[in-house]
Amino acid sequence: MFLSKTFLVITVIVLFSVVLFLLYKLYKFSIIILNLETSVEECLDVLDRHYKKMNEVIQKPVFFDSIEVRQVINDIKQCHNAVLLVANRLTSDSGIQGEIKKEDSEKE
Repeated sequence: MFLSKTFLVITVIVLFSVVLFLLYKLYKFSIIILNLETSVEECLDVLDRHYKKMNEVIQKPVFFDSIEVRQVINDIKQCHNAVLLVANRLTSDSGIQGEIKKEDSEKE
């Protein structure tokens, strides 16, 4: 009888300490997730700001016929699409999606 009560007390103490340890780890993990979420939101704000600037540049007509200028404009369009792709992947769980115009995606 004494042995079973001792075993029960020891088991409860071990389980309680394991629960406390897991709660501590869960708290640390949740803080990491919250910090990551804040960082991603800040990065998305920066990406959105630059995306809007790049969109303004892409909409302007090019009056210079140099191949180099056309290549730079094409590179800007590719970067524009890459920024949108990254933002879409980061926000895919939230249901927010950006749009790539059909005419832009058909040119590629």
